[in-house]
Amino acid sequence: MTTPASLDPREARSRLDELTVIDVRTPGEYAGGHLPGAINVPLDQLGRALPDIRTAASRGEVLVVCASGARSENACRTLARHGVDVATLAGGTGAWAQQGHEIDRPRQGGGGRTWAMDRQVRLTAGSLVLLGLLLALLVHPAFQLLSAGIAAGLVLSAVTGTCGMAALLARLPWNRPCGADLDASLARLRNG
Repeated sequence: MTTPASLDPREARSRLDELTVIDVRTPGEYAGGHLPGAINVPLDQLGRALPDIRTAASRGEVLVVCASGARSENACRTLARHGVDVATLAGGTGAWAQQGHEIDRPRQGGGGRTWAMDRQVRLTAGSLVLLGLLLALLVHPAFQLLSAGIAAGLVLSAVTGTCGMAALLARLPWNRPCGADLDASLARLRNG
């Protein structure tokens, strides 16, 4: 597998006006803060958005972003298999913010913010490991298999660069796109 082209956050910032930026995080993560002008197309909706992303790429360069760069690299590979040439933001929105660049936060203050997917995965995995250990102590030693299964999944995730738990968590209501929101994103891609 080839590594997708990437742009450093400084270079991306200097060219932001000429790029179509697609954020492949969940809608909840996107609402928590994204690059100015970014269009939210969750990774699991990439197939549905393919014709519109292809249209955007025919008009100019497309930059795909996520929190750290891992999901956007997966998205770039998927798009490349379908003949769409895009680049990823090196280090994702984390690196972007770390360098002091502007982040749009449409839902600021108080509730309504969704945790980043990696934080959701850490909470879920840690909770399941603790649950397995407690059940093993209090109920039956076989519950240690729950903790072992979670540990094996985390190792597999690190080795493959994919995360089954994140894929499952992305299906929860607070991480799911509203139909109208995705339709609005696709319309923005079509119309430039």
